[in-house]
Amino acid sequence: MEAFHPQMAPAEVGRISMLGLAHVGDGVYELLVRTRLCTEGHQAIADLHRSTVKHVNAPAQAAAAGRILPRLSEEELAVYKRGRNTRTHGVPKRADVGEYHAATGLEALFGWLYLSGRAERCAELFDFIWEGEEHGA
Repeated sequence: MEAFHPQMAPAEVGRISMLGLAHVGDGVYELLVRTRLCTEGHQAIADLHRSTVKHVNAPAQAAAAGRILPRLSEEELAVYKRGRNTRTHGVPKRADVGEYHAATGLEALFGWLYLSGRAERCAELFDFIWEGEEHGA
């Protein structure tokens, strides 16, 4: 089976709502986390799940967004801000409204990058996030 690497035209991606982009980006981000955990040698499924949840939640994603903001291009920052400022329905118990909005912005950015065919940029930003988490930044 051939790998799926979308490369939608900007107009096509632009027709997707910010919450739609965040929906895709949530999956992209979680897949990057799961892949990294597995390739770093985590094997027990319970450990994989706990570690994944530690990285894929609103407070952790809000912190990740804060780390990459200075590295974003103007276009990427605009997508992040549009995602962050999108009206959402409900906030998870373990997050405050600001964290949830920042996490939504991060997910929208990752969804936008992925659907735009910029998977390498997703990986680059994710690597920076991961290094910061590993070194307590």
